[in-house]
Amino acid sequence: MPAVEPRNVDMRSDTVTKPTESMRQAMATAAVGDDVFGDDPTVQELEKRIATMLGKEAGLFVPSGTMGNLLAVGSHCSGRGEEVICGKDSHIFFYEQGGASCLMGVVLNTVPNQPDGSLDLDEVAKAIKPAGNPHFAAAKVLALENTQNKMGGAVLSVEYMEKAGAFCKERGLLLHVDGARLWNAEIGR
Repeated sequence: MPAVEPRNVDMRSDTVTKPTESMRQAMATAAVGDDVFGDDPTVQELEKRIATMLGKEAGLFVPSGTMGNLLAVGSHCSGRGEEVICGKDSHIFFYEQGGASCLMGVVLNTVPNQPDGSLDLDEVAKAIKPAGNPHFAAAKVLALENTQNKMGGAVLSVEYMEKAGAFCKERGLLLHVDGARLWNAEIGR
């Protein structure tokens, strides 16, 4: 029987777990190309596989969760002065150096996170400012985080995510899910 490689997995963040020797070997021997020219087969396979798993038409590999959040906010919000509603303990608000505001010109409006990492949707509803008033930033996005980093890696339930999705549809908001720890959420489900 082959020797079992010891595992040391740290799920506090998507950035702290060290790759095992077999993971390093897989990276060293992976087929590579230039992503600018669209000829990196490993990245193409990863993007396609994850898009299929999540039921999306396409995927885009980015090297960090922060970069993914910035791209999402920038694509969901069409102009300066629009608003993303998120948890006060969310990664997008607490840790990302105000990138959504300084780079995308987007206002982050926070509501308290519940102990399970969710946001009280009644509180989110109260945070939405009246539409059409030029004095207010227009709410465009509800941003959730699954798993919720500052809440000990709490996993938001599928039922809660569906309820939040329906809430957004009713109010004309887009839903962004910071999925930097998506695999942790899958394991914790």
